[in-house]
Amino acid sequence: MRARFDKNRDIKDMRIAVQLLQAGEAELFEKMHPQPKKFPHSPGGVAFERHHQPPDFVLDFWHPLEKAQYPKYFARREQRKKEYIEMWEKQHGKPKDEIGRAHV
Repeated sequence: MRARFDKNRDIKDMRIAVQLLQAGEAELFEKMHPQPKKFPHSPGGVAFERHHQPPDFVLDFWHPLEKAQYPKYFARREQRKKEYIEMWEKQHGKPKDEIGRAHV
């Protein structure tokens, strides 16, 4: 099949190219396994996207008592959020409100 593809790759007539493409797709479909193996975490598998990773901003809505259980983590997280905001403002400037004034 690959040799035929390489032999016909320089065909300029689109009618012939479409016929060759359809014939190749039909041959591929005929030679496919009737029950192709699908790995569990691959697209089409039974566990694909089963365990969703929540976005980071969800942690902002934790109750203070929940955050108190992990003080070092949340202290470092707040520090990194401030660093990220400073980097963003340095690169893009301060965001503006609806009227066009810069936030303070």
